[in-house]
Amino acid sequence: MNYRTPVKQARGLGSAHEGAAHWWAQRVSAVALIPLGLWFAVSVIGLLAADYDTAVNWMSQPWNAVLMSIFLGVMFYHSWLGVQVVVEDYVHLEWLKLVTLFVVQFAHFLLAAYAIFVVLRLAF
Repeated sequence: MNYRTPVKQARGLGSAHEGAAHWWAQRVSAVALIPLGLWFAVSVIGLLAADYDTAVNWMSQPWNAVLMSIFLGVMFYHSWLGVQVVVEDYVHLEWLKLVTLFVVQFAHFLLAAYAIFVVLRLAF
């Protein structure tokens, strides 16, 4: 006979104790993307009729370059978190899951670094 409660029996089983942090990071990045996305959309709409030189001049303003870099960093981070969840949920072979997670993380980091590099190069 077992006198332990169901919570006591389940404690320490299964969870890696990282789910809440991942969930919060995804929600916080989503909330951060709301004003950054609105700023980006308004900026792009304002630059629709502009030529290349006007767009470069706009990007070379420090405030715009900083906001664009933050937007890109948060966007790629949020995307990485989302793709990570999809891979963990739908890839069942453990070795394939690990390889896919590594490739996805590396690709997101590489693309984010390149995008921010391009923004900074245009800014300076």
